[in-house]
Amino acid sequence: MNNWELLQQKLIEFRNDRDWEQFHNPKDLALAISIEASELNELFLWKNAEEADVEKVKEELADVLAYALLLAEKYRLDVDEIVLNKIQRNAEKYPVNKAKGTAKKYDEL
Repeated sequence: MNNWELLQQKLIEFRNDRDWEQFHNPKDLALAISIEASELNELFLWKNAEEADVEKVKEELADVLAYALLLAEKYRLDVDEIVLNKIQRNAEKYPVNKAKGTAKKYDEL
């Protein structure tokens, strides 16, 4: 069992102990990710990155990750696999010789 699976297991146990699975359908989990990401963004609004409260950043980032892991579990997705696949696809879209040091989108390289 890898760390992602262990975290998913802990989250599922927490959720099930409270009978919350009934609220954790894929749509609502996706909305929760977006809402928590917005709360994370709010910590940086009108500030330099260094001014953000790191403790609050940790809390909001944990919420984003937790809901993402629960959504992955709903679709029986292997988190390691999907992230590694995405890195590979991005490596093809953003080859080092074209993308290094630039923020241009792949279709502008």
